[in-house]
Amino acid sequence: MAKRTKVIISAAITGAIHTPTMSPYFPASPEQISRQAVDAAKAGAAVVHIHARRDDGMPVGDFATFRRILSAIRRETDAVIGITTGGANGMSTEERFSVIEEFQPEMASANGGSMNFCYHKLAAQLQNPLHEWEVPYVTRTYDNVFKNTFQDMEYCIRTMNKYGTLPEYEVFDYGQLSNLAFFKKEGVITQPIYIQFVPGVMGGFPMSNEGMLFMIDQAKKLLGSDIQYSTVAGGRRMFRYATMMALQGGNVRVGMEDGLYITPSGELAVSNAAQVAKIKGILEALDYEIASPGEARELLHLKGGDKVNF
Repeated sequence: MAKRTKVIISAAITGAIHTPTMSPYFPASPEQISRQAVDAAKAGAAVVHIHARRDDGMPVGDFATFRRILSAIRRETDAVIGITTGGANGMSTEERFSVIEEFQPEMASANGGSMNFCYHKLAAQLQNPLHEWEVPYVTRTYDNVFKNTFQDMEYCIRTMNKYGTLPEYEVFDYGQLSNLAFFKKEGVITQPIYIQFVPGVMGGFPMSNEGMLFMIDQAKKLLGSDIQYSTVAGGRRMFRYATMMALQGGNVRVGMEDGLYITPSGELAVSNAAQVAKIKGILEALDYEIASPGEARELLHLKGGDKVNF
């Protein structure tokens, strides 16, 4: 096994699943997103993963809103800023991918394939919604396909290669590892491989210790033992699975995109920074060293924060 390096903490600030009604602490507006991203970085996150939302919390993909958020974060922190290409349900692939050419970030999500991405049951948490858009937005995912064809994926990867943006491959199911192996064999994948496993989504592979160990093992066999990886751990199991990933030689991710809680009992996290502080404390108690933004750039072979377009 390779010599252990420092652990990179990523914070996924807002995502495109949760809605403002679900937690009073949820960062819904552009100002709340940028403020919580900066605070998460100060708490120890070397990477912040960003989705855009308008003032009422509705996920959007327009450049003006994204630039408003990204520039505010960059003014106050040296953290690596990653951008979503997953966007939000209802967005076209063109809209989702256009942010790469526009902003040329250091890293961005690159989805491993199409899937039935469903979270309609979250509507049970919206008995008295703050905004009219929330219930329809959540319930329509019962008839939703998250489209990432081979053509889509190739375009996304090649665009990131062109602008020096590291793909963060989001893998929702076992077969998507084969998709990445295909693009590696074809020479489309030219940058180091960094995988963000995404278990536990209705439509993807279940979340379990055995399942995660299997996915890590198969990813190394298909894509090489030198890959780097982390995992999304949705809901109340965030800290258990993040810790497991560190124990398996990976990095960790927390944040309100993935879960709104700070304890399994259902206590709400008051901020992304609180989640970062908790996982940082766990890792340090286990004698892991935490990577700074500069060290994360070195470990992930990133182009540098001075080469983005925001």
